[in-house]
Amino acid sequence: MTAHALETTHLNKMFGALKATTDVSFRLEKGARHALIGPNGAGKTTFINLLTGVLPPSSGDILLNGESIASVRREGRVRRGMVRTFQINQLFSGLSVIESLALVISERRGRGWNWFRPAAALADIDREISVLLRDFGLDAVFDQPCSALPYGKQRLLEIALAIACRPQVLLLDEPAAGVPEADRKEVMARIAALPSDVSILLIEHDMDLVFNFANRISVLVAGALFAEGSVEQISRDQRVKEVYLGGAGHD
Repeated sequence: MTAHALETTHLNKMFGALKATTDVSFRLEKGARHALIGPNGAGKTTFINLLTGVLPPSSGDILLNGESIASVRREGRVRRGMVRTFQINQLFSGLSVIESLALVISERRGRGWNWFRPAAALADIDREISVLLRDFGLDAVFDQPCSALPYGKQRLLEIALAIACRPQVLLLDEPAAGVPEADRKEVMARIAALPSDVSILLIEHDMDLVFNFANRISVLVAGALFAEGSVEQISRDQRVKEVYLGGAGHD
């Protein structure tokens, strides 16, 4: 049997007497474009923190390509192929775009800060950087410091840095949050063009983006899986409309 890209089995998280995640059994298929939605306080952030190792589960298991990673540290999960982006950008503010990409690629290749060498010795890294700059529309700003980029470009750079890690599973935490309307289409278009062998879990509150991107949706309510299905099934589910789609608040 082929392993799922990512799977949780009976995942629980307790904070004292508070149960933040309740018996969540979830599957992300290989190559999926899957969205996770839910109202305020649904537990989406806790769930993602459990997946990425920020928080340890109280019970249950997390499987990446069929292997348990519940006890693996955050950096170990990245090395095994799970990478995330954040609601608030996590960039190297003191570095330029090209330096940031070079650093991440060099770390992945085990070269660390040795990328400060003549370009001729780094032709393979140069080629990879060129592809990422092109694919994410960053060619014109390659030499600018990350902190000086327009916010839409910062979002694109963060995703480019995630892809530079060569993920098998990519967790995108509200990638269009805070991005001006004029740039949102580009951000989502670049995400839609990501390699098909990268399995993507999108956490998002903008339902137009969700419906345009995902081929499957999971709904989390009060820390538990409330509904799951295709875009059409979720969009027609009256229970989902009552607790989320028709609600006033999202997180």
